[in-house]
Amino acid sequence: MSITRRRFLKGSLAAGAVASVPSFYVNTVLAQEKTLRIYAWAGYFNDQMLADFTEKTGIKATFTPYGTNDELMNSLRASDGSGFDVIMPTVDRVPGYLDYDLIQPLDESRINWSGALDSAIEGSETGGVVDGKRYFAPSDWGTEAITWHRRFADVDRANLSYADLWNPEHGQGVTVRGHSALVGIGLWLEREGRLPFPLLDSYKSEEAMRANFDVILEEAVKHKSMLAQFWNTENEAQAAFRTNGAVIGQTWDSTAFRLKQEGEDIAYGAPKEGALAWMEGFVIPKNARNPDAVYELINWYYTPEAGAMFVEATGYNSTSKGATELLPEATRNFFTESYTDADLANLWWWPIQEPWYVALRNEYQDRYLSA
Repeated sequence: MSITRRRFLKGSLAAGAVASVPSFYVNTVLAQEKTLRIYAWAGYFNDQMLADFTEKTGIKATFTPYGTNDELMNSLRASDGSGFDVIMPTVDRVPGYLDYDLIQPLDESRINWSGALDSAIEGSETGGVVDGKRYFAPSDWGTEAITWHRRFADVDRANLSYADLWNPEHGQGVTVRGHSALVGIGLWLEREGRLPFPLLDSYKSEEAMRANFDVILEEAVKHKSMLAQFWNTENEAQAAFRTNGAVIGQTWDSTAFRLKQEGEDIAYGAPKEGALAWMEGFVIPKNARNPDAVYELINWYYTPEAGAMFVEATGYNSTSKGATELLPEATRNFFTESYTDADLANLWWWPIQEPWYVALRNEYQDRYLSA
C-alpha cells in the first residue's frame, strides 16, 4: 500500500507525546551479556543517544557508521551477514538482502508496535514484508529534493522543478548525487514527454531501464560542466555548500536542515515533479550475535524521547509516536517552511530496487561520473 508524507504528519500529530510502556517479553539478561553492535548511517547515533539507551536498558552499544546503501550491502555480503547485530537500510533495498540470504525475519511479538506510527508500519509493508514475514521495523523517513542558497540562487519556489538545477545562471554551482540526479532528470523529462517509457517502468525491466536512461544520461552529460562537485554522503553534500562553491543542489532534507542550523540562508523545497521520498528501518543480519539487544533497541527507539533525540541529531523524521511534540520550534518550522500541502501529496517514493536494477543504475552512474 502506498503512503504519503501527509499521512505521516497526520499520524504523528494525532499520536501525541504519550510515553509507551513495553508490555512484551524481551530477555534483558541475555541482551546485557553482549555489546550491541549497531551499523547505521553516519550521524544516526550520537553519544547522548547511546548513553540514554544504556541507561534505560543496561546494554552497552557500539556504533559503526556507513555512508551509502551500497556500502552497507557490500559490507554485509563480504561478511555473509555477520559482524553486526542491526543495520538500517532503506525499505526498497530489503528484498535484495533476502536474495543474498543476509537477514532474518523479525519476531514481531517482541516489538512494542504501539510506540510506532501506524502509517509507518503500514507503509513499510512494501519491501519490508516478504512472503508474509516482516524483516523491517521502520525508524525514519525523509526526502531528497532541492536545496539552494537564497543569496546566490534565484529560484521561483512556486514553480520549482528539477530542471531549475541546470539554469545556466548557477554557473559551476550545482551539487548532485550521481544516481539520484539521473532520476531527478528522468522525472523532469517524463513530465515533458521526452522518455520512451514511464520512468517507473525502469524498475520493471532492463529494456525499459536502458531505453529511459540512455535519454536521461544524454541530458545529464549536457549539463555536467555546471557541477561544483558530486556528493555521495551527507558530509560531502554539506561540504559542497560550505566550502566548494555550490549554490543549489539536489540533496537530502538533512543537508538543508544542518546548514540552516549553522546560520546559512538556505532553503529547501520539493519540485513539482515530486520530492524523492524514502524510509529506513531496523533489520537484523542473518548471523547477528545479540538479537535480544536489537529488540531492546527498537523498543527504546519507539518512545517520544528517543525519537526526538534522533530528529535533533539527524534532521530526518522519526517514526516514534509523540516525537514531534518534543522538538524545538525551529526544528518543527523547518518542515512547515519546506513543504506545502501540494508537495506532501506529491511525493515520489523510491520503488523496490532489485539487484539487477542496482547493477544497471550503477553502470549509468559510472558513465555519468566519467563522462
